[in-house]
Amino acid sequence: MAKKQLIMEKALELFAKQGFESTSVQQITEHCGISKGAFYLSFKSKDELILELLDHFTMQDLLEIDYLVRNTENETLLYDFYQATFDSFQKHSDFAKIFLKEQMHTLDEKFVNKMRTYEKSFEEVILTIVERLYREEIKEAKYDLIYCIKGFLNTYSQILLFSDAPVDLELLSQSLVEKTNILARHTTIPFITKEIAQVCPASEKATKEQILELIQEKMEEMEDSIEKESLVLLKEHLLKPALSPAIVKGLLENIRHHPHCKWISYLLRRYWEM
Repeated sequence: MAKKQLIMEKALELFAKQGFESTSVQQITEHCGISKGAFYLSFKSKDELILELLDHFTMQDLLEIDYLVRNTENETLLYDFYQATFDSFQKHSDFAKIFLKEQMHTLDEKFVNKMRTYEKSFEEVILTIVERLYREEIKEAKYDLIYCIKGFLNTYSQILLFSDAPVDLELLSQSLVEKTNILARHTTIPFITKEIAQVCPASEKATKEQILELIQEKMEEMEDSIEKESLVLLKEHLLKPALSPAIVKGLLENIRHHPHCKWISYLLRRYWEM
């Protein structure tokens, strides 16, 4: 396991028990079995570590949902979207509770801007779903529907956070599919326009040079493995296309779950529109 990943996992265990403020760098390093020097080679401070954890969870959710939307048939798309989103939120609920409870003081402008970027990317995913499922019948109200879907997710997520009763995610997803369909087919007075929403269906993609730089950086952190070999082949294909789409998809699938490669997989799928 890479040292940075080890620190994140062990720190999260301590944060869950003690909270952010009560956990020191010294405690984190002792729990990891490393020196403070090794910690500061990976993170400049505890605040940076916390932001990295938040970034990690947000990115992981975005990548999984984006992949699902691109690889699910329309018949079950909306249900699978709700189910996967709530399932992911439930898995990370302990961290979310800590974050909300302690009212983090580390939310600087850089982090807020980063989170806003992820939020806009998530809105793009929802826009893709809306346009695929409802097409012209929702043309005038699609941006309202995006905000309604986001509202459903935000509101019902509170149940996962604060309710002690078990939550039936299957029933919840079915219920929200029904509500979304009613709104999509019966909304006659839309309010949110494209200008207000500021959602762009084709956001700026990472350049080939940016992706190559990221690939090289991650390859240096990885041990020899199938994922690293796949990354080498994808890099070569990015420099000089020679592989069939089927092989490229297979290589992307190989790296999709590796912690160093998830973001690269997302960027490459968007770059090649796969």
